[in-house]
Amino acid sequence: MSEEKKALSAKLRTSDFGSAGSRRLLRNGEIPAVVYGKSAPLHVIVNAHEFEMKKSGFSESTLITLNVEGEGNHNVFVKTYQEDLLRRCIHHIDFFEITAGHTVRTHVRIELEGNPVGCRQGGVLDQVIHEVEIECLPKDLPEVIKADVSALEINETFRIENLQLPEGVRIFEEKDATIASVRMVKEEAPAADETAADDAATADAAPAATENK
Repeated sequence: MSEEKKALSAKLRTSDFGSAGSRRLLRNGEIPAVVYGKSAPLHVIVNAHEFEMKKSGFSESTLITLNVEGEGNHNVFVKTYQEDLLRRCIHHIDFFEITAGHTVRTHVRIELEGNPVGCRQGGVLDQVIHEVEIECLPKDLPEVIKADVSALEINETFRIENLQLPEGVRIFEEKDATIASVRMVKEEAPAADETAADDAATADAAPAATENK
């Protein structure tokens, strides 16, 4: 993700608070937001169109540069946002600001790489864990952690302990927890009611065949 896509512009919100003020901001194409993490929450306003265009690339581990007019840059995560799915708009955003030199604890997505040997032999790759909780300095924060599963054969697993973690990253998961595995696809047995129906149809056909002799 480019640095431009990991940046947002904002301006201070110094008045017109409350639900009525928030509705006015939303009508004007703006989103009320709060930056937490420092001594006092910072109330800001974010451009709705810019946030909508970029939010699909924001995960819990995406470090964003929030440029607040008159306040400078703030390094933040998107902690949460309130979305109206019917009207397709964001009502409110909560940011969390990090401090340089202080570790952060967050969740990072696991991305599988490679075509397992077992899949070429008829197996199916099953991913069990999709994200993990980590702790590190902001400068060491990875957007994703990749897991190379290309060597997995049928009935083999890739575990937490097999991950190649970036320097300075600590993980909070059990070492033997399974991230992904390759299993053989089992043929489904005929359903009991279908088998019974076939048997009944065969039995009904037998007398009819006798009578035609």
